Amino acid sequence: MHPDNADSGPRRSRWSLPPVWALSVAAGALTVGLGWLPATAAAQTLGRAAPVLVFLVAVTLLAELCDAAGFFDVTAKLAAQLARGYTWLLFLLVVVIATVTTVLLSLDTTAVLLTPVVLSMCAQLGLHPLPFAMATVWLANTASLLLPVSNLTNLLAGQQLALSPAQFVARTWAAALAAVVVTTTVLLALHQSRLRGRYQLPPSLLIADRALFWTSAGAVIVFALLILGGVNVSVAAVACAATTAVAFAVRRRDQLRWAIFPWRLVLVVCGLFLIVEGALRHGLTDALTSAAGTGSGFADLLRLAAAGAAGANAVNNLPAYLALEPVADGSSERLLAVLIGVNTGPLISIWGSLATLLWLERCRAGNVTVSLRSFALTGVLLTPAVIFAAIAALVLS
Repeated sequence: MHPDNADSGPRRSRWSLPPVWALSVAAGALTVGLGWLPATAAAQTLGRAAPVLVFLVAVTLLAELCDAAGFFDVTAKLAAQLARGYTWLLFLLVVVIATVTTVLLSLDTTAVLLTPVVLSMCAQLGLHPLPFAMATVWLANTASLLLPVSNLTNLLAGQQLALSPAQFVARTWAAALAAVVVTTTVLLALHQSRLRGRYQLPPSLLIADRALFWTSAGAVIVFALLILGGVNVSVAAVACAATTAVAFAVRRRDQLRWAIFPWRLVLVVCGLFLIVEGALRHGLTDALTSAAGTGSGFADLLRLAAAGAAGANAVNNLPAYLALEPVADGSSERLLAVLIGVNTGPLISIWGSLATLLWLERCRAGNVTVSLRSFALTGVLLTPAVIFAAIAALVLS
């Protein structure tokens, strides 16, 4: 079901980015080179980013190897069979898969690896791809609140909150659930006409290498258990990625290529850290404080989350989080409100999150046309609803 045939030779890396990575690096270098950020402060800033980058690389490699083992293909084909030919039921199963993938393997994995599999599935079953494509990108963002590993912003917030993964889940589960429920409800309302009818059940998918498939599936399960058990997220990701890589080294060494290393994403993150830290040292915090307000009441948190969503859609969710983190002023409720804004809010502009940019690239590669105007309009419909529901759930939980 994957658009690329497994026997067609090495695959092009799907973690490629538009030139934004080069712009990010150049801007970060200028921030240091022009003296906006002293070299010692830049080193400290990158030191804070180091654990995040280690996790990013490890979880990306794990996800890529899982994809090469057929993990996502098999999951999608199983969903098509479980839905028994009902399009609406298949859609709901894709929602579940996208949510679980986002929660366990991060939003970028959902956008980059799950999206082409789902689009290929739609083409083979004769289904309209737009509802399924929108489900992957919306849930890649709105389902990324639950675990520290679900979003890089969560990892950064975890450094400030000093919560174990289990404690993090205890604080975020209600908001995360509200965000997913609202997202699914809006998707069903917008695409109900395209989700009617039935499709012909696909044949069973043969697993090319069962040993690699089950090793990859086991690595994902163990990764989730390690995270929930309180193991450092970077250590857990490295251990599971390394185990899977060893299995590939034994059985399919050709898949261990430089192309699967997410160096562009690493450079983007480094550049953004430097740019935002430089801006914070030159008055950005004061400006954001006046916009985001203070206090921890419902209206205060809603205002802060709205500021986070606005910042994410203006410049991207990672710099928006980094800029607003000082405005939270050490309050866990306010920091979680920032997360709600920057995680669930970047659904209006196509550059609101790296995951959305990567998703758009995969849609274009799959010959699925997405109107940016339509994307923005539907995002305007969803974003206020999901933020309001998530903040309400956070306050009530």
